[in-house]
Amino acid sequence: MENKHVGFLIIGISLILALIVFLFQSALKDIVLASCGSPHAVSCPMNQTIKQQTYLALGIVGILFITGLVMVFNKPKEKIILKKIKDKKKKIDLNGLNIKEKEVIKTLEEENGTIFQADLMEKLSIGKVGITRLLDKLEAKQLIERKRRGMSNVVVLKN
Repeated sequence: MENKHVGFLIIGISLILALIVFLFQSALKDIVLASCGSPHAVSCPMNQTIKQQTYLALGIVGILFITGLVMVFNKPKEKIILKKIKDKKKKIDLNGLNIKEKEVIKTLEEENGTIFQADLMEKLSIGKVGITRLLDKLEAKQLIERKRRGMSNVVVLKN
């Protein structure tokens, strides 16, 4: 659900709650009037309690209403859409590569050309040092590229 729709929903709920608060306040005033009697109804301590409860409830409803307004008028963050362009992939020449290098290339092809370095280590059962040296060789041959993403690397197959 979009933020705008949620905002309208929250505004609607806050308006219903405000109506309930006023109906409840009216009912409480009738109860106070009946229990305190009409000449002393204004000076009755329960009148002050009703006012405090009403202000507190309306304050909460107001915060809810403002939250709804913010959600309605707040612009959503831009969405990044990645498009994959399917074209004829050029065949990578695997001649001159050792077995482990070929495994890396095949794994990258299976993963649509990108994989995290840690996932590649796990799939090929190679340690950190071994995978780094292996990827250094493939990078030198310009078959792959490593890109830094936070605390890890993404290995990308060059086409």
